[in-house]
Amino acid sequence: MIEISQRAQDHFLRLLSQQGIEGSGIRLRVTSPGTPAADCELEFCERDDLTGGEWTIECKGFEFHIDGDSAQWLEGATIDYEPNQTGGQLNIRAPRIKGEIPGTEAGLVERVRYVLEAEVNPRIASHGGRVSLLEIDANGVVILQFGGGCHGCGMVDVTLKHGVEKTLRERVPEITEVRDATDHTGGSNPYYSKKEGQSAMG
Repeated sequence: MIEISQRAQDHFLRLLSQQGIEGSGIRLRVTSPGTPAADCELEFCERDDLTGGEWTIECKGFEFHIDGDSAQWLEGATIDYEPNQTGGQLNIRAPRIKGEIPGTEAGLVERVRYVLEAEVNPRIASHGGRVSLLEIDANGVVILQFGGGCHGCGMVDVTLKHGVEKTLRERVPEITEVRDATDHTGGSNPYYSKKEGQSAMG
C-alpha cells in the first residue's frame, strides 16, 4: 500500500526517541481526500489514541499507523527523507490523494459537486461559508444552498453571480444558470449584514 524508505524510518525513529514516550508511533491521515485540497497529516500517537480501524506497518523500532478511512487514497504512496544542509526534507508522494477529476463522461451532478468542493468552498471558507448542491434541473439550472457565514449574508448575490456562477459555468459549460435556494432571512451568523450597510448609508 505505502512504501516507507529506510531513511524515512530512521528519521521517524529519531523523532520518536526525542519524544521519549514508550510505545508511541506515527499516524498518517489524509485530509479532504479526493479534492485538490487533499493533504497528508502526520502526528505522534500512543496506543490509547488508536481507534482500531488503522492499518499498521511494523517498522524497525516503532509502528506506523494509517488512518482506516485514508488507506484507499494512499495506494502506491511513498515516504522518503532526503538529508540536506539544514537537516532534511520529508517527502510524501501520494498520486491518488486528490482523486480523479471527473471527465466529460461523468454525470453533471458529479462534475458540479467536484467544482464546488475543489474550487468554490475553499475560497468562501475564509468567511466561514459553504455551498452545497441541491439539484440540477432538466434545463441545466443549478440550485445551490448557502450555509455558514454565507447564510443571511448581504453580499451573497455578488458571491453567487461573480464567484460561484462564473466558476461553475467556466468548468461545466452545460450549466445555463445558477440559483440560490437559501432563505437568507434567518442567517444566524452572516459575514456581512445588509442592515448594517443600509444604516451606514442613511
